[in-house]
Amino acid sequence: MYHFVYILECADKTLYVGSTTDLEKRLRQHNGAKAGAHYTKIRRPVVLKYSERFRTLAKARAREAAIKRLTRKEKLELIR
Repeated sequence: MYHFVYILECADKTLYVGSTTDLEKRLRQHNGAKAGAHYTKIRRPVVLKYSERFRTLAKARAREAAIKRLTRKEKLELIR
């Protein structure tokens, strides 16, 4: 099983960083299910802009934390 770290762009152009083991399912949750994060629920629709795949949860969570520490400009550069 792989773990993914991802960046979403919300309808209001803000960015959301998260992690999951099922990227397609999580994107559906962010866009329509009650299980989506509160942040994205009020900023729908969201679009997947970036993702990375990891073999371990620990590596994925460490990368997620690192990306969350980036500035908006740095996140946009990563997406590009």
